[in-house]
Amino acid sequence: MRREDTRLFIDSFEERCWIDSYRQSRLSHCDAETRMRSSPWGGTFLDTFRYLDQLGRLAKQEVRVVAHNTLVASDSGLLKEKTFTPKPNYWAALLWRRFMGTTVLDSGVPIHPGLHVYAQCLRGTPGGVAVLVINNDKRAARTLAVPTAGERYTLSATALESKSVLLNGTELVLGQSDALPAFTPSAIAAGNVTLAPTTITFMTIPTAANGACR
Repeated sequence: MRREDTRLFIDSFEERCWIDSYRQSRLSHCDAETRMRSSPWGGTFLDTFRYLDQLGRLAKQEVRVVAHNTLVASDSGLLKEKTFTPKPNYWAALLWRRFMGTTVLDSGVPIHPGLHVYAQCLRGTPGGVAVLVINNDKRAARTLAVPTAGERYTLSATALESKSVLLNGTELVLGQSDALPAFTPSAIAAGNVTLAPTTITFMTIPTAANGACR
């Protein structure tokens, strides 16, 4: 398949040759050595799809602690080695920690090509629900029905290979004295929510009144 014909750059995150998925519609088999190698895409937005999908899958498998292999060194570090500037996965990890609680829920949406959905209790909000929606389709938007109004935080980039990331259209950068920026949400109404191609969205629904999240 020619690269320009590829619609899904990552389809099955369960396999570790996620770089190949940038060139193919489905990932190929990988041996252990290939899975362990560092990747030039590690500091780009492309890797954020793998990273967050992995966190979602591990949470469903009742893995309670995920340790990143390095904070600064190598392509897979969360910060740039010389400037300590956050990479896309740093912002992804921060949003995960802010919104995704420790109780895993059934999203009600089976994982399928182009749409990966994970749900957990909203951290710090009894009854609230946080939903992670990954649209890994390069061209097609997806829709997700939400029963209650809430807020969305959508990560995107000008290119998949970008080393910076946008939150609801605004680039995430540290402020003076390395202060974190304001994470300004966009409101969503109950009903169908549209997810643009190659985006990752955290939805927070504090008034969900989910009995498992008391």
